[in-house]
Amino acid sequence: MAETKKRNVFQRLYVGNGAFDIVGKRKRWYVVFGVILLICILSIVFKGFNRGIDFTGGTRVQMPAVSSSGPISIEAAKESFEKALGKEPAATQTVGTGDSATIQIRSETLNADQVLKLKTTLNEDLKPNGGTDAISDSAVSASWGGEITSQALIALLVFFVAVMIFLALYFELSMAIAALVAVLHDVVITAGVYSIVGFEVSPATVIGLLTILGFSLYDTVVVFDKVRENTRGLLGLTRRTYGEAANLAVNQTLMRSINTSLIAVLPVLGLLAIGVGLLGVGTLKDLALVQLTGIVIGALSSIYIATPIAVDLKMRDARYKAQAARVQARRDNLARKAAAGEATTEVAGGGDIVESTDDESLQAELRKEKAMAAAAGVPARTGKAGDARRRPTGKKHR
Repeated sequence: MAETKKRNVFQRLYVGNGAFDIVGKRKRWYVVFGVILLICILSIVFKGFNRGIDFTGGTRVQMPAVSSSGPISIEAAKESFEKALGKEPAATQTVGTGDSATIQIRSETLNADQVLKLKTTLNEDLKPNGGTDAISDSAVSASWGGEITSQALIALLVFFVAVMIFLALYFELSMAIAALVAVLHDVVITAGVYSIVGFEVSPATVIGLLTILGFSLYDTVVVFDKVRENTRGLLGLTRRTYGEAANLAVNQTLMRSINTSLIAVLPVLGLLAIGVGLLGVGTLKDLALVQLTGIVIGALSSIYIATPIAVDLKMRDARYKAQAARVQARRDNLARKAAAGEATTEVAGGGDIVESTDDESLQAELRKEKAMAAAAGVPARTGKAGDARRRPTGKKHR
């Protein structure tokens, strides 16, 4: 029995007939994601970010990762740096593979004497291929990272304004506001994750953060398009409320959202595994981590944040409140008739349709109506086929 029930749940997930009440339980999701959002904001405010050398400025030293005796480890490079200057480097990583691999050491700004002493110590301790001449250094200004940040903020602002205008024209203002809230939610949580786990923020991180905006918005637009389709002409009907129609739209696109997210995550995981595990490229790590976080949280926000907020904003409209009241009144009337054992019949071509929250329950109510009508001896709706069966036989009508 348990296996059958589980199989039915997965079947409903693929069919998308309203098996999951996401919109109806939206307050629960508001609390869950609100707590996550609060934790991320507190981490950003009090802990801050682990900013890379491009944002803080400093000195970058690079040398071959191979010596005459074999590969040079990152730990050995760190020990040699600490031996030369009496402090640990800000970051050390291996870039590339094989004979072309290099070790990059980043630290706070060093003067000429400190750089010379560091190069001499690295050469004596590690003996990299090429000797001292193969060890290079460069000064990195913090102004470059600041310019990237300011340009990214400007791009983010322009993106929000453009999206607001587009969605307000293509859909409606309530959906535009809900989509922007979801996107802003994704940006803050992704940034908060970097702050919590201490990932280094580099220019690649900023670029990756901008790329996830499109993915999050794309998934939300797909759901909203189905919501608009399900709610077209809803004010003149009493079959389901706006929230129920929106919930049905989320269910109908749920499997698509999951598949799209999985397909998008797989190459990012490949980038993370190959770029970091095999090639040892730190830039790829920064880009992959922000995209992985953004894709996952973007898919969740399109399901649990964007549509519920759109429903809450829409239900502020008095017309949709009145329509929801008519739906509830109709259902109460049907419940009273069922409790009294009365037969529920509908006149073909007129009257209200039977209430339901999804197509499956609608068919179930129609079957129940026929059974009750048969028990009461009242002809039920049968359509043309039923009319043909009731037509007298043995006589020709002229």
